[in-house]
Amino acid sequence: MRPLRLDTAAAIAGLLVALLLFPLRFFASQIYINTIPIVVGLGCILYLLAVHQNEDERTLPTLSTPAARVLPSVVTVGMAIMVLVTILQGARTPLFFVIAGAVGSLLFGQILFTSDRDFHRGLLLFQIVAFAFVFRFAALYATPGYIGIDIWTHITDLSRSIYLEQSLGAIGDNKHFASPFFHLFVVASSLVYDASLRTGVYLSVGVVMPLSILGVYAGANLLVPSRWATFAAALFSVASYTVMWGVHLIPTSMGLVFFIAIVYALIRVMRIEYTGRDFTFLVFLSIAVILTHQVSTFIVLVLLGAAFLAQVVFMAGPLGLTRLDTSVFRTKKPVNLIGLLVFNFGLSIFVWSLTPFRGDSFLGTVLEWFGETLEESAGFLNLASPGASGSEEAAVPDTGTTLLDQIVPYVNEIGFLLLLGITLVGCLYVVHRRRAEQSVFTLVLGIGIMLFFVLGLPMFGIRNFVPTRWFAFLYVLMAIVGAIGLRTLSRNLSPAPVVAVLLVIVLLYPGGMMLAAESNPDNPVFSNQHEQLAYEQSELAAVDTIGEMTGSPEGSDLRQDQRLYTDHPYQTVFDRTGAYPSVSPAVLPEGGSVEHDYVVYRTAQSEDATFFSSGDGPGYIANPPAERVCRTTQSTVYDNGDVRFCTPSPAQG
Repeated sequence: MRPLRLDTAAAIAGLLVALLLFPLRFFASQIYINTIPIVVGLGCILYLLAVHQNEDERTLPTLSTPAARVLPSVVTVGMAIMVLVTILQGARTPLFFVIAGAVGSLLFGQILFTSDRDFHRGLLLFQIVAFAFVFRFAALYATPGYIGIDIWTHITDLSRSIYLEQSLGAIGDNKHFASPFFHLFVVASSLVYDASLRTGVYLSVGVVMPLSILGVYAGANLLVPSRWATFAAALFSVASYTVMWGVHLIPTSMGLVFFIAIVYALIRVMRIEYTGRDFTFLVFLSIAVILTHQVSTFIVLVLLGAAFLAQVVFMAGPLGLTRLDTSVFRTKKPVNLIGLLVFNFGLSIFVWSLTPFRGDSFLGTVLEWFGETLEESAGFLNLASPGASGSEEAAVPDTGTTLLDQIVPYVNEIGFLLLLGITLVGCLYVVHRRRAEQSVFTLVLGIGIMLFFVLGLPMFGIRNFVPTRWFAFLYVLMAIVGAIGLRTLSRNLSPAPVVAVLLVIVLLYPGGMMLAAESNPDNPVFSNQHEQLAYEQSELAAVDTIGEMTGSPEGSDLRQDQRLYTDHPYQTVFDRTGAYPSVSPAVLPEGGSVEHDYVVYRTAQSEDATFFSSGDGPGYIANPPAERVCRTTQSTVYDNGDVRFCTPSPAQG
């Protein structure tokens, strides 16, 4: 009997799963429920067509030599225009993103459509990294303060405390006391450069983030030729969440850098003859990520668990996976990773047990929260809403009814869906017996497990693992396997559908990823649907002045009615900088006015997407006039033209 062909069986099974999932759209309205079954079905169909044709590599249309030679210059000029537009307009405006999308398409076009003679790996990698620098640092340059929410705590509170006291003991009661590497790196950079903490974080973590793209290339190049490794680096470089952690610079950013290095080191160990030095490097990276970020550590544990499962699969040899075709992959005994997994797991549990968090250990608090979720809110189709970028505690808007409201979610996710489609093809390709190997199985299993955490568990109302923090890590694996998938289609499908697929990637993927909300938190392209996670100079000046006026009281010294209320995310800046305690968005009844005593109004509340609490249930986007926030019965004690601080009137007692 002929052995079961795993790749075609998996493709058929995937097609059946897509058909079974399709009716879920009639029971719940959620972007992934509406789109993923279609993407999975199309990916499986494309792979089955490629398997059916199963011909040698085709001759595809390529750019002429003069065009291939002039495109790098065009890309460079495009990046210069991006810088000029940012300087002249003072922000990354829609014009900036239009130009960036065109430059990104030209970059992808060079990778996919140049002939072998005109393909220059070094030149393309230079363009990719330079483009990543320009796209990210344009946002950092144009933003007066910081981009994001958590960074205000990490820099203005934790790093500043360490800087002033010159001791880690300054944050001894915070959970980052046990994972201080990011903060120490920022403080050290500030001291070395003799610059502010803001400059220090930009010149340290901010510079490392674009350079880490080369790590994705290095890992992919151990599995595929340089053209497709370059394509993997390009996929990752413009991915939405990759960009977000390149401008919202927090421990997650540094954890992502270490994760990329661990992926490269794991693939290297499984692909070549390794030495003790390679395992020592893995141990060093494991310790570094544990001392950097808890969520990143858990994601690394998931990856190592996937690597161990791949080892078990090949050692046990189910379904004949140990019978490798040496013409495709060199036969190599699976690498034993149980020791590395046990070391990481044991050290992580030990550190988490000693980490202070909410009056208990980090491990104890997290397990308690998880248990409460399972008891109180877990349930099928108790969906997690997409949420506001950069904060898992952000309020979420009600679903809009306008045409733009219906289109924006699909624009926001089109890049991820395209990447998911070619990743699925790559996964199907590598499960064939002739191509099976521990390294690629590690990537496939890692993708599957991580998708379960970011897409599967939220379908049951389980959001304790902070799924939005996982996507950038997931993109590392998806970029590598996605490059394998697109290479498979380009080799096996007939030229017409291959060119169509390549053009879709070139024209839609870069622009789609850049238009996603995570790529433009500093100045959202769709400002009526996504909140801005950066602030004008007048808004930051108001925070400082209100803090000075009030003496920045401690939250424990105030009654609940004495706390300050404003929109989300502006309220987080007051609270995280210590200017004035503010724990939640202002309650704005629909059709009514804010009833709090101490409120702050800013013009952005009336013009752009800002969140208010409805009192019951999730928050919503509102554009109230000033009178609904700062009532006429209140006193205005501060007004700089853009921001107004209102307090109870003396006449009221």
